[in-house]
Amino acid sequence: MKYYIYLLAGLLAFSCDKKSNNDNPEPQNTVPLDLTKIDNGNRVMMQAFYWDVTPLGEWWNTITPKLTEWKANGVDRIWLPPATKGASGGYSMGYDPSDYFDFGEYNQHGTVKTRFGSRAELENLISKAHESGLQVIADIVIGHNNGGGKEWNPYRNKETYTLFDETHGNASGKFNRNYECFHPNKYATSDEGADFYGEQDLSHKVPYVREELWEKDNSMAKYYKNTMKFDGWRFDYVKSFGAWVVRDWLKAVGGFAVGELWDGNPETLKKWVDESGASAFDFACFYALEKALDRNKDMHELMTDTHPMLRTLRTEKAVTFTANHDTEKDKIADNTIAPDKKLMAYAYILTHSGYPCIFYSDYENEAFKAKLQKLMLINRSLAVGEEKFHLASNTEYVASRLGNEKSPGLVLFINNSTLPAKRTITTHWKNKTLIDYSGNSHLFFVTDSDGNVTIQVPANSYTVWSIGK
Repeated sequence: MKYYIYLLAGLLAFSCDKKSNNDNPEPQNTVPLDLTKIDNGNRVMMQAFYWDVTPLGEWWNTITPKLTEWKANGVDRIWLPPATKGASGGYSMGYDPSDYFDFGEYNQHGTVKTRFGSRAELENLISKAHESGLQVIADIVIGHNNGGGKEWNPYRNKETYTLFDETHGNASGKFNRNYECFHPNKYATSDEGADFYGEQDLSHKVPYVREELWEKDNSMAKYYKNTMKFDGWRFDYVKSFGAWVVRDWLKAVGGFAVGELWDGNPETLKKWVDESGASAFDFACFYALEKALDRNKDMHELMTDTHPMLRTLRTEKAVTFTANHDTEKDKIADNTIAPDKKLMAYAYILTHSGYPCIFYSDYENEAFKAKLQKLMLINRSLAVGEEKFHLASNTEYVASRLGNEKSPGLVLFINNSTLPAKRTITTHWKNKTLIDYSGNSHLFFVTDSDGNVTIQVPANSYTVWSIGK
């Protein structure tokens, strides 16, 4: 009998704890909101590839069946890898551009298909994406070229691999190039930025290069937009040319654009987006998360009053992210967020301002997928309104979104510790039951008449609190 009394007492204690673990009034309703009925307009971009995708020649066919699901989970744009023939042929990830018009239809560099597939398969992917209501973003690599033939270069007084024509890496015959198109030349000795490829550094000061890239009616940019039906642009390694290149490209063809300016200085990022008119990946936010969760293990790194980010300086131009094809293969630990910290980083970018980019390998990771889908739903329902910072410690971070007339907002609690944590904060909700919509806690809490509440979070985890019905 004594055993059953203890068991009954334990069950009652658990039941009380499950209802509320603070001294606030007994909650009246713990039914969660139907977040699918709340749409704040937020959406996310999917980076639809990773480095060295497999199987070879089948990537367009691999991702086409995934489009409908991505759309249903809040994706509005897919970013594709550079889609044309690179110097390493069927093994190329596209970042060694040779023929800007060979989408997998010419036999050169040892292959007809690109690593990703044929032109027909790409066109089918783009068509299916548009049918699903998704925009398609082309990866634009115009800082350097690879795979050309050898020719005498009077500017360098030696032979260089700068000849691109129908028999030298440019079978399409569109935008043929020679040494005059690369640095140095009669117009410029170098780009404004870094020379990533010394001898094949494409020179945008050359009128012919500008004409072929974006100015002419049959330019590369206009062909991609009007014939291939791309909707926007991801500009690779924009340090290698001036911001005016992107600005003039966008004046010619328009569309969404984001630049890869790999720099953690938020002022540098702000200057570039102001000068180019494009968005930029928010490396300041990325490195703040990496330091907070991984390198320094100090959540004070997320205090934006002392650690600004592009998303706080130019909110509408910030594309936030936690991983991409480069960071995932980078050998420098400080350039990668550890896998066991990834979901906490996603919880941050999917509840804060900015336009989040989801990395394919994270989304398709079965250990992450369901949790990411919940965060993506939170992003497009609760993550709206003014941001309010509550507190940070070495291991904890708490912040709110104050919501609007359609959405009640949220409270994010991140705990980068091996022990559970709890904090008392003042919310913008009074006498309301709070539920964790991330699914990481089954507890609920009640705010008092002043909005005060004590909330909890498991170890090495996050919770996203908002009101019930």
